[in-house]
Amino acid sequence: MVQRFLYSCILLFCVYSLQAQKAPRQGDPKLTEYWEPEVKVIEPGKTSADPPSDAIILFGGQNADAWAAKDNSAAKWKVENGILTVASGTGEIHTKQGFGDCQLHIEWRTPAEVKGESQGRGNSGIFFMGRYELQVLDSYKNRTYSNGQAGSIYKQLPPLVNVSRGPGEWQTYDVIFTAPRFSEDGNVKSQAHITVLHNGVLVQNDAHLWGSTQYIGIATYEKHGDKEPLVLQDHGNPTSFRNIWIRPL
Repeated sequence: MVQRFLYSCILLFCVYSLQAQKAPRQGDPKLTEYWEPEVKVIEPGKTSADPPSDAIILFGGQNADAWAAKDNSAAKWKVENGILTVASGTGEIHTKQGFGDCQLHIEWRTPAEVKGESQGRGNSGIFFMGRYELQVLDSYKNRTYSNGQAGSIYKQLPPLVNVSRGPGEWQTYDVIFTAPRFSEDGNVKSQAHITVLHNGVLVQNDAHLWGSTQYIGIATYEKHGDKEPLVLQDHGNPTSFRNIWIRPL
């Protein structure tokens, strides 16, 4: 008898729960709407590679005026036929403007003629805030350490997959970068994190960075400004870039 009573109670509870879920919600739907501030309107590019109307063009093919050499003199990389190419031995270049949180689109190409292996093939790098490196490398049928291949956060996080195109083919990175936050005493309040699409494929999914890129040793954070230049690396290989634009977030 007791068991039958318990079954009846459970059945009634289930029926009540189903009815409650189906019951229409009461109240004014406008209470959960807001109209201000109105969302800003921008024009998207005609293709995914084209900059939207609010983007800052860092390289559009004509000149490297948005960039400077390490000593802040004019950038010495080669600009020809709408392409920016590393001039080996001239050193890294950096943007004249600083950036923090941002969306970056950049296209890059390693040399069609394959020379070297591992880290010696088409090596360059994109340093967010001058410190956090997204690796550029010819990783097409080119074995190297996993956290040093294309799409990796160098010496930290390997890409989820290798979607590299062949030598001499243009490749794309679309990146969402969130800068680290520091307290007044220099402690890290929140790590930098990054999402990367390589050739349209997700290779870093809101990945949290360990700190500034280090060639030797473990990455660590040091307090820096809220906005710092974007850096492109001269690693001695004639790697090329085009269609570089950025949106501060």
